[in-house]
Amino acid sequence: MDVLIRPMAAADIDAAERLSDEAFSPMAEPGMSTNRTPEQQAQWRTRAEHVLGTDPAGCWVAERDGTMLGFATSFRRDLTWFLATYAVRPELQGAGLGRALLDAALTHSRGCLRGMLSASKDPKAFRRYRQAGFTLHPQMFLVGQVDRSAIPVVEHVRDGSESDFDLLDSLDRRCRDAAHGPDHAVLFAQNRLVVVDRASGSGYAYVADGGKPAVVCASSRKVASTLLWEAVASAPVEGDLTIPHVTAANDWAIDVGLAARLSVHTAGYLALRGMKPPAPYVHHGALL
Repeated sequence: MDVLIRPMAAADIDAAERLSDEAFSPMAEPGMSTNRTPEQQAQWRTRAEHVLGTDPAGCWVAERDGTMLGFATSFRRDLTWFLATYAVRPELQGAGLGRALLDAALTHSRGCLRGMLSASKDPKAFRRYRQAGFTLHPQMFLVGQVDRSAIPVVEHVRDGSESDFDLLDSLDRRCRDAAHGPDHAVLFAQNRLVVVDRASGSGYAYVADGGKPAVVCASSRKVASTLLWEAVASAPVEGDLTIPHVTAANDWAIDVGLAARLSVHTAGYLALRGMKPPAPYVHHGALL
């Protein structure tokens, strides 16, 4: 197959979003929609443009005759490399394109001590990440309608602002060994930020529409649970809530979900290299 692997350009973002949706829809996790809404499409493009802007050397495209066949976007924060997203056209998976794209993206990890990515349940991707030296930790998703009678009184949580970003970065480094840095601006624009900042403990959460936690990071399990309950409390009265990306190291989040009467499903993996599963921490699917 005559395929060109080249650096991604800004003009590739729209095609990459469409390809990503096509590739991932058949493997949608519990509680996740199988096709993105226009708002979700716009948010995906904003995140991809952000990663391309901060880390152009980590973003690659596979194409043939001017048609995109696959892509990978990755970035570095402190001494950790993160794979934001990675997709190959479904009919071409297993033909070697994925390996070539991942190898290209991994060149951006040189000099990094750690690596982190959120993987789908695709067995081919599992093999690829394992061969690249990653340990894969199963992820759980908690899904269902919240039992509102189970929600406790949530105290000491306030709305956050850009002035909190230094605090957030210090918590990131404590939990996952790397700050989000410039990623906080994107997360803040796309989610509600809530913060606990007390002598007894601190933490933050980005909460998406519908109460879904996008990130939870804290100095203790108790603070993390408080922040997650704040997200649960903001879920709609009707309809399901999803708490995604929970690893076994974060069983405090499982306890919150079970107390809220959500069901637990296992799907996908948190893939790590040179580090343990972050805790207390619930990671973002792309910005990790």
